[in-house]
Amino acid sequence: MAINLDSLLLEIIINIVVVSPVLWIAGRFLSGKDKAKFTDAVWIVLLGTVIGAVLNFFITGIIASIIVLLIWLSLIKHFFDCGWWKALAISIIAVFIFVVIGVLLMLIGVAIGSFTLI
Repeated sequence: MAINLDSLLLEIIINIVVVSPVLWIAGRFLSGKDKAKFTDAVWIVLLGTVIGAVLNFFITGIIASIIVLLIWLSLIKHFFDCGWWKALAISIIAVFIFVVIGVLLMLIGVAIGSFTLI
């Protein structure tokens, strides 16, 4: 079984567009604007996605998930120049921001969909 490079490239592009801004906002909030640059967030997402895809090709299950989580945290720690706890806090806040944006977009979609033209 081989890694589907088309799907990996699409996943990388979508993750960079969707996850990078959220990660950057969370990083700026906790690490400060001098340490959390947008290009760093793009590198975190790019490397995390590629390394995670390759690792998940070889290892599956809960062990792979834990290893991928540690890799993402170490990338955040390295690029945003912070400690492990702050990297964990940045990732949790990024997930929270992502969920809030998703809920707001859903509510806007429901509100727009509820208008009917008579």
